[in-house]
Amino acid sequence: MAGGIFSNVGNLFEVDCANVHPLVCHLCHEQYKSPCLLDCYHIFCAHCLRGRTNDCRLSCPLCGYHSTVKGNSALPPEDRLLKFLVDNNGDVEEAVLCANCDQESNQKETGQMFYCNTCSQPLCATCRELTHKARMFSHHEIVSMAKRTKAKHRKCSLHEEPYILFSTENKSMLCIKCFRDMQVESRTHCIDIETAYMQGCEMLDQAVLVVKELQTSTGEAIHLLRAMIGEVRLNVEEEESAICSLFNSLQEKLAERKKILLKAAQSQHEEKEKALKEQLSHLTALLPTLQVHLVTCSAFLSSANKYEFLDMGYQLMERLKRIAKLPHRLRPVQSSKINTEYRSEFARSLEPLLQIGSRRPPSVAGSASIVTRLQSPLSFPCHSPSLSEMPLGSVFGRRPTSHRNICTKVLLAEGRETPFTEHCRDYENAYRSLQTEIQSLKDQVQELHRDLTKHHSIINTEKMGEILDRSLNIDNQIAAQYSTVETMRVMFEEIWDETLQMVNNEQEIYEAQLHDLMQLKQENSYLTTVARQISPYILSIAKVKERLEPRFQEPKEHLDDRTETMLKIYEDSTVPKDGPDSENQSDVTDQDKNKNSRTLMLEPVEISVKSSRAGRQRGPVETSSKNDIPS
Repeated sequence: MAGGIFSNVGNLFEVDCANVHPLVCHLCHEQYKSPCLLDCYHIFCAHCLRGRTNDCRLSCPLCGYHSTVKGNSALPPEDRLLKFLVDNNGDVEEAVLCANCDQESNQKETGQMFYCNTCSQPLCATCRELTHKARMFSHHEIVSMAKRTKAKHRKCSLHEEPYILFSTENKSMLCIKCFRDMQVESRTHCIDIETAYMQGCEMLDQAVLVVKELQTSTGEAIHLLRAMIGEVRLNVEEEESAICSLFNSLQEKLAERKKILLKAAQSQHEEKEKALKEQLSHLTALLPTLQVHLVTCSAFLSSANKYEFLDMGYQLMERLKRIAKLPHRLRPVQSSKINTEYRSEFARSLEPLLQIGSRRPPSVAGSASIVTRLQSPLSFPCHSPSLSEMPLGSVFGRRPTSHRNICTKVLLAEGRETPFTEHCRDYENAYRSLQTEIQSLKDQVQELHRDLTKHHSIINTEKMGEILDRSLNIDNQIAAQYSTVETMRVMFEEIWDETLQMVNNEQEIYEAQLHDLMQLKQENSYLTTVARQISPYILSIAKVKERLEPRFQEPKEHLDDRTETMLKIYEDSTVPKDGPDSENQSDVTDQDKNKNSRTLMLEPVEISVKSSRAGRQRGPVETSSKNDIPS
C-alpha cells in the first residue's frame, strides 16, 4: 500500500534527497541485501518484499505502483547493477583473508590489502612483497583491494575466454569464440572494448544530462506545488471566511424580512377575518328574517280569506319587495388567500448580497504570478508535452474558446447595434491578432524544443532572446487589452443591472397577470356557489309572487277559469246573509278554511304554499257548487 514509508503526506514535503543514501533500503534502513527492482524503479531488499505479493502483483511500499511478479520466487528480478555497486562499495566491512598468511582484514583498509587479478587471490602488504618479489611474477596485475576487478566481468562465462569485442546490436560483450559463433551480418555491429567503452560513456553522459534536466524540473515543480498548497490553504481560509460572512449577512437579511412578512401575513389575516366576520354576522342576522317572512307568507296564504288577503296582502308584498331590495352582501368581500409575495420579497432582500456582476473573476496576472515567479522559462522537462497540447483555456475556469466564438458569432449575426456588440467586434479583432502571434511563437518554441531534446543541436542564443522579447511584448499587449476590457466592466454592469431590473419587472407583471386570472376564476367560483345556494329561495319567492299577482304567472295554453270563479264569488257575496242557505254556506266555508289551515301549518313552507294555492282554488269551486245546488 502506498504510504508505507511516508505514512503522513506532510512528511513528503520534508524529504531531502541529499540525505538519502543510494545503497540503503527505504524499509529496513540498512544496506541492500539482494536488491530487487520494481516496475516503478524503486529498489528494496528481497527480504523486505517477502509476503507483499498478492495475485502475482506487488504494490510498491513507497509510491503504491503495482508491479507484475513472474516466476515462482514471488519476488521481482534482482538488480544486477545495484548488487555490483553494493559488492564494490568501500564501506562494506567484509572480512578478507590473505591467501598466503591468512591475515584477516577488511576492505576499508585499502592500504594493507591487495588483489592479484592474475592469481585471483587477495594478499596483504607483507605477502605481496614476499610472494611476488621474483621476476616470474613481474607480469602479474596487482591492484589494491578497493580497485580490484573481478574475473567474471573480464571473461566469458560460457567459454572462459577474455572479452575482446562488444556487440552494439545485442548490447553484450563477446569473446573470440562468441564472435566466431555469430552470424556474418551480425559481426558488422561489433566494436572493440575500448571504443564501446568510450561510446557508452558518451551515451551515459547524455542520459545523465536528460535526467538532471528532469531533476531540475521536478525540483521546480515541487517548489511550485508547495507554494500552491500554501496558497490553497490561504485561499480556503479566505473563502470560508467569505462564506461565513455572507451566510451571516443572508441570515440577518432573511430574519429581518421574515419578521416583516410575518407581520404582513398577520395583518392580512386580521383584516380579512374582521371583514368576513362582519359579513357573516350580517348574513346570520338576515337569514332568520327571511325564514320568518317566508313562513309568515305561507301561513298568511293558508289562513287568510279573500278579504283578509286583499286587506293585508299588498302590505306583505311591499315588505317582501323591500327586503329583497336591501343591500345584502352575499358575495365575500375578501378572498381567503393570504398573499405576501414572500418569494419576491426574499429575492429583493438578497439581491444586494447576491449580485452576480459584483463578484469579479480573478485576474490572469494574479493567478499566474506564482507560476511566473517559480518556473524558469528555460527549464523544459524532457518528457513534457508540446505547447499546443497544454490546456491553457481551462486553467482559469473559463468557458472553452470554441463555445465563446459560437456565442459571439450568434450575437453578432443578430445585427443588433448595442455597446456590447461593438465591444465584441473590437475584442475579436484584437484577440485574433494576439492569437496569431502566440501561435507563431509556439511553433518556434516547439521547433527549438525538438532540436534540443531529439536532435541535440546547439540553439542560437540570439534567436532565443528574440523569442523572449516577443513573448514579453505579447504579454504587455495582453495586459493592455485586459485592462481595456476591465475598464468597460462598470458600463456593462450598469446596462446589465437595468436589463435585470426590466426582466424582474416583466416577471412580476407576468406573475401578477396569472394571479389576477386565478383570482377572477376564484371569484367566479364563489359567485356560482352563491347563485346555486340562493336559487331555491328565489324560486320560492317567485312562486309566491305568482300567487299574489296573477300577471306574473306564465301564460298557459288551457283556459283559466279563475276569473269566472272570482265573478261568481263576487255575485254570491251580494246575496243576503239572512237565508239559511247562506248560513250553511258560510259554515261550510269556515270549516273548510279551518281544516285547511290546520293541515297547512303542520307542513313545510313550500308544501304549504302549494296547498294554499290548491285550497284557494278548491274553495271557490266548492262554494259555487254548493251555492248552485239551492238555486
